Amino acid sequence: MTRGVERAPHRSLLKAMGYTDEELRRPLIGIANSFNEIVPGHIHLRTISEAVKAGVRSAGGTPIEFDNIAICDGLAMGHPGMKYSLPSRELIADSCESMATAHPFDGLVFIPNCDKIVPGMLMAATRLNIPAIFVSGGPMLSLNVGGRDIDLSSVFEAVGAVKGGRIDEATLQAIEDNACPGCGSCSGMFTANSMNCLTEVMGLGLPGNGTIPAVYSGRIRLAKEAGMRVVDLVEKDIKPLDIVTEAVVENCLAADMALGCSTNSILHLTAIAYECGITLHMDDINTISAKTPNLCHLSPAGPHHVQDLMAAGGISAVLAELLRHGAIDGSVRTVTGKTLAENVADAVILNPAVIRPYDNPYSESGGIAALFGNLAPDGSVVKRSAVAPEMLRHTGPARVYDSEEDAIAAIYGGEINPGDVVVIRFEGPRGGPGMREMLSPTAAIAGMGLDKEVALITDGRFSGATRGASIGHISPEGAVGGTIALVEEGDQIEIDIPNYALNLLVDDETLAKRRAAFTPPAPRIKKGWLARYTHLVTSASEGAVLRVPGE
Repeated sequence: MTRGVERAPHRSLLKAMGYTDEELRRPLIGIANSFNEIVPGHIHLRTISEAVKAGVRSAGGTPIEFDNIAICDGLAMGHPGMKYSLPSRELIADSCESMATAHPFDGLVFIPNCDKIVPGMLMAATRLNIPAIFVSGGPMLSLNVGGRDIDLSSVFEAVGAVKGGRIDEATLQAIEDNACPGCGSCSGMFTANSMNCLTEVMGLGLPGNGTIPAVYSGRIRLAKEAGMRVVDLVEKDIKPLDIVTEAVVENCLAADMALGCSTNSILHLTAIAYECGITLHMDDINTISAKTPNLCHLSPAGPHHVQDLMAAGGISAVLAELLRHGAIDGSVRTVTGKTLAENVADAVILNPAVIRPYDNPYSESGGIAALFGNLAPDGSVVKRSAVAPEMLRHTGPARVYDSEEDAIAAIYGGEINPGDVVVIRFEGPRGGPGMREMLSPTAAIAGMGLDKEVALITDGRFSGATRGASIGHISPEGAVGGTIALVEEGDQIEIDIPNYALNLLVDDETLAKRRAAFTPPAPRIKKGWLARYTHLVTSASEGAVLRVPGE
């Protein structure tokens, strides 16, 4: 874009913005910043960007910032806005691809923080395959209120507790006022923090990227270091696909299991693997889960938050523990210029109550499980580490709802009884469209004290803040004729998480008759971006990526 006589017009346009000849001779580093004033995880990203730019300049590069969209899942939750959250991942990837191809940068620094922004940018980085590094905005702090550390999920659950008469509105107000005390991605091991932590495992983020709180000065220093590192990556021509290999994807799954990450991480890892030309099967989840113990119980699975994980040694300590027992491959490359094993060589567990040792885990198997059966032939996903022991196996009658709104109304209306299995369908990638998160109904169930007695299954998905026997990503989804579309009120549903099973206890002959009578629901959105998305999106079992017809 800047070299040779033929590029004089290009240089002239850049000089119109004040760039000098010296700046244009240096490596041009695109800074993809997702700052906005509606997402608490992104409100401070201008500060992060300025630190990145300082690092780039100090290393001899020229930083050039461009922006990107970001949706707050918490603000989009429980209304039609959530239909746009998962699809925005594709817009983010496409936007970064467009900007970095139309204006061919030598390297890229990605500054995401929240749920779909991190995976969208990871998809873009691997798709573009030019030298790149990630530095997130960091997690929000958690405050202690009434003797317990609270977070966003505490507010959602408190709403259910008010509806169930378990707390009063003054208590809700106190939780509301203190659960989100400042900038950063919500403080539990929810989707944003899950994906930011996995950038470290993936080798595209520096150690500490997933855990240093947003308000700590260490986050600014990390951003400066990322700016410096990207210039070195450009000089050495080290690209994302030199780093993100099949072994790295397997490392990410193992770390995911040890940390007890959000179920959304499976959806996003599958999509990122697709961009790398790697196929991630749902069966792979259980294969790795079976040999990887769950070492952490961060919120919503337990009382700890990301600030506690950092103080306990961070992701490096978790990886070092896994590495000592041969659970991950330490020879893979990272943006530090060192191998993963070299990065974590000095890391130790500083608090075994937060990061349990390998031989004393919360469970012998990982925090996430994929369930299969006649109700989910292509698989479904559950955050096993956040399920009460008494709900690991459960059989109960189906309570069937064709939308999230109908289910929430029934839950708040006191229509759900102990033992029920709430079924929310036609909320998958195509049927929703957009595969909405279901934090409102799951938090209502938990807040009303039913999370140890009621299960919820859906072809939609769940927030990382969800706890309980909440099984999502059921594939095939209802809108394309998956078995979940054939469930009728009162049918018995069997959940057997230890044996990875999810079955509708209805005989094959009856199911065949129902399938013959099934008519797919009409599309809920008939124009605009989501109408196009409906025609191109794949199943959740394939990462809900977009594919052109015939691909």
